[in-house]
Amino acid sequence: MTVLIVEDDDRLMDALRAFLHKAGYGTVSAADAAQALEALGSDTEVVLLDLGLPDMDGIELCRLIRQRSGVPIIIATARSHVQERIRGLRAGADDFVVKPYNVLELVARIEAVTRRSRAMVVEPSAEQVIDVSGVRIDLSGRLVLVDGAAVELTRTEFDIVAVLARYPGVVVPRERIIREVWQTDWHAFSRSLEVHIGSIRRKVGRGDLIETVRGVGYRLAGG
Repeated sequence: MTVLIVEDDDRLMDALRAFLHKAGYGTVSAADAAQALEALGSDTEVVLLDLGLPDMDGIELCRLIRQRSGVPIIIATARSHVQERIRGLRAGADDFVVKPYNVLELVARIEAVTRRSRAMVVEPSAEQVIDVSGVRIDLSGRLVLVDGAAVELTRTEFDIVAVLARYPGVVVPRERIIREVWQTDWHAFSRSLEVHIGSIRRKVGRGDLIETVRGVGYRLAGG
């Protein structure tokens, strides 16, 4: 597996490369946005993206990468404010880690986003199109339509909607959603799930589409 590391701190870059190599990953490094776009290729399986780049804001680079590729993107940033995380997820990132982070946590997140990108397949026996209060969810086509107009969701956002749609009328525990979307039981993804749910509600324009059941999980309204 090849990880594209976009980081302008040479010492941190060297440390990351050494650790990831030891963990069995190949790496390609880029110190700025221009190098990152040049290095991005069909063999890139994960992008680890720092937001503090010298030539472009990392959020904008995230958008550019997402326009070119569906590769999983993990944002690594010292900006701990939740709004920065939301901006990154809305720009197309799949997950984030806040500096300073534990390298074992980073590897766990890399494993999770790559497992999910490979494993999220709609079961052949599942209902393929689900209509909920004017929202149409096409599982096989990976589309969400509101009053006939397509809504642009990230891969992770659609995967969350798909999990809820496959359990109509049922409260889906947070742990089950994390397990099916990120392919892990690790509860560190709980906050990421909350941010993605908020983004889905905003994009769809139906704040009540996904109902929060406190202390349990989420349910697709009208399911």
